[in-house]
Amino acid sequence: MKRFGYAWLSLAMAIALHVLDEALNDFLPFYNPLVLSLRERLPWFPAPTFTFPVWITGLALGVVLLAVLSRQAFQRRRRMVWPGIILGVLMTFNGLGHMGGSLYYGRLLPGVYSSPVLLAVSLWLLREAWVLRRESRYN
Repeated sequence: MKRFGYAWLSLAMAIALHVLDEALNDFLPFYNPLVLSLRERLPWFPAPTFTFPVWITGLALGVVLLAVLSRQAFQRRRRMVWPGIILGVLMTFNGLGHMGGSLYYGRLLPGVYSSPVLLAVSLWLLREAWVLRRESRYN
């Protein structure tokens, strides 16, 4: 009955691990120049650049928010289904992006070590959200 809650909380922990992986492996010195070069070619490109304090604070607050929301997930609240699906999709693409980027650049990118965990837990959350959505529709 509480699988959705465990999947939600596990994803919050996987994101925390992923942020630590990125922070320890110099993610921003890779990310910021990439965004700036994309903006030169595509002026409408919406990705921001970050300083380390802003980046780490925002991500830490996001992980704390996910942990706080886990209570709602453990209660299997129907309103948590779509946030779970959206979060699962975004983090699936995040994990795949780090792995695909590593293949593309021919080196291990910051965040790639934790990406398999992020990908697996994201897919688990997607599955559990889909099950909860299906159950909610018939109850």
